[in-house]
Amino acid sequence: MENKTGGPYRHRMGEKKITLLTKDRKPLANTEVTVKQTKHRFLFGCGAFESVPLANGELEGEKKELAEEIFNKFFKIFNYCTLPFYWARFEPVPGKPDTQSLKKAAEWLVSKGCTLKGHPLCWHTLTAPWLLDYTNAEILQMQLNRIRRDVANFAGVIDIWDVINEVVIMPVFNKYDNGITRICRELGRIRLVREVFRAAKKANPDAVLLINDFETSESYEILIEGCLEAGIPIDAIGIQSHMHQGYWGVEKTLEILERFSRFKLPIHFTENTLVSGHLMPPEIVDLNDYVVDSWPTTPEGEERQAREIVLHYKTLFTHPAVESITYWNFVDGGWLGAPAGLLRKDGTTKPSYEELSRLINEEWWTHEKTYVTDENGSLIVSGFLGEYEIYAKDALIGGFQLSRDDSEEKIILNS
Repeated sequence: MENKTGGPYRHRMGEKKITLLTKDRKPLANTEVTVKQTKHRFLFGCGAFESVPLANGELEGEKKELAEEIFNKFFKIFNYCTLPFYWARFEPVPGKPDTQSLKKAAEWLVSKGCTLKGHPLCWHTLTAPWLLDYTNAEILQMQLNRIRRDVANFAGVIDIWDVINEVVIMPVFNKYDNGITRICRELGRIRLVREVFRAAKKANPDAVLLINDFETSESYEILIEGCLEAGIPIDAIGIQSHMHQGYWGVEKTLEILERFSRFKLPIHFTENTLVSGHLMPPEIVDLNDYVVDSWPTTPEGEERQAREIVLHYKTLFTHPAVESITYWNFVDGGWLGAPAGLLRKDGTTKPSYEELSRLINEEWWTHEKTYVTDENGSLIVSGFLGEYEIYAKDALIGGFQLSRDDSEEKIILNS
């Protein structure tokens, strides 16, 4: 069926013929029904690391109350969460991974309607330090075993993974010795990517597997091209945009999207950061090198952050290759202590939160609408892609998904 919706978001919208049938297969004709959207198909995400202590009952008193308040606001705008699988923290002692606490957090987030991603399976930073006690051949085997174990253990709960992170600099990383840089230097980037993707795909053939990097230069393009030529099953390209030194701007963002969309793969903006305080000096090359005693949010910075988030999200949401946007810190004081959150440390909302909520829940949301079925019990629904419910006389009578790959659905009423 032709999608008659227009405008810059037409690729985010669909149209579908719904036919309502009674329990004995008769059309629910000439009946007034109400259609409500309940969930976006597009993945609006955020890092949800703080869910682990909350879901595992590790917080008490005011800390617990604040965390609950924060996540109540979190779930009002996000349907997609990233959970931490940094090897050094996940398995500080060989053979004793923190599987249960991560799984408890994952299941809690799923119960709140969130899709989950694990981050990352292979990375030279925050990798297990005890790998240095082994040979390169042993390190590689341990890395592959780790991937098989964790992807299989979380299958059905976490089915999206950043398989390998920042591999462009991985073999030349020289800040400190680590096992993953050692094996990447020996094997080469493409062979290591092939090995880790193969292990992840075998452990969960249905998983969505990403390569992820902050590097947006030609080096990342060349790496992706080589990986695809080698037959590596990359499902999506992850692009980080930590903008502590200032907003990229629409022109730069579009230029990056144009270059990486040539691979005809979905693009996930995996780590997005915009600060609401002073900007990091431009001469800093490695963002981790910027250490300050205090990095406060300011009223002027919060207004700037709100404007930039609207521009950034609109630019990405308008581009058909983009399937997800993940903001990196929901609350101030996360990575680098930056005032990059949508909430202040006390849990109060910044203008950026209100603006993002307006986009996701109002501008990009199909508002409740009343229809009257025809003599065949049919109605045609158009709106943003996602999940919907149908009500008659305030009673739920069915649900459906609005997607771009189908145009008709029959719903049999239970009563």
